[in-house]
Amino acid sequence: MSYTEGVFRDRNPVKRWLQHQRLYSALGFTQKARETVTCVLDFGAGSGELCKHLVHAYPNATIICYEPCSDLLDEARRELAGLPRIEFFASFDALPKGQADVLFCLEVFEHIPLSMRAKSLGEVDSLLKNDAEVVFGVPVEVGLPALYKGMFRMSRRYGAFDARLTNVLLAALGMPPKERPVGILPPDVEVHNEHMGFDHRVFRKAIAEKFSLVTASASPFPVLGTMLNPEAYFVVRKRAAWAEGKD
Repeated sequence: MSYTEGVFRDRNPVKRWLQHQRLYSALGFTQKARETVTCVLDFGAGSGELCKHLVHAYPNATIICYEPCSDLLDEARRELAGLPRIEFFASFDALPKGQADVLFCLEVFEHIPLSMRAKSLGEVDSLLKNDAEVVFGVPVEVGLPALYKGMFRMSRRYGAFDARLTNVLLAALGMPPKERPVGILPPDVEVHNEHMGFDHRVFRKAIAEKFSLVTASASPFPVLGTMLNPEAYFVVRKRAAWAEGKD
């Protein structure tokens, strides 16, 4: 089963709706005038689903689809075939530095091992123009969301790391397991395959140390916050640019 089929075309209508809604939510958190944007970068684009929306949302921009996993990038090429202004990259080193007006990074950092987090945030920073904005989207895997997600996972694959009752209860109590399985995606990308164990509260502190946090929200119902919503969003800017803008 492809990533697109397993995520965006899942047989469960609620899951399908939530997966599509998180993309619409991310687009709604951006503040830049879209007609002025010339470069949008999807950092960890997966199968390219967000890029389908970016092409229409930013009519004057080059859309950079960056995905280091070769299987996912191949899928993105198929999914995005025929759409204009999309450039594909598998290597971070090949990406144009300091060119992105807007960068989206959705459901990526929960898969990046903690030992690589600082480096990856530095990579994001290096891709931005001085006045760029970044939208990070990560799953909420603690509290009530951890409980209802865990119950759903247990109904499908009971006994897996993210579908064990002990892990689900610990995460629901705000103490997600710290030891997380590590896998390898082709060609040699080290990842956590499961969301279980990720803590958006810790991630928020990490990005606040690197960037200026502009907005913190949640999806699909922002007013309910991360206590009830399955997804957390953080809009950030470069520190110097944000300080100048506030003067």
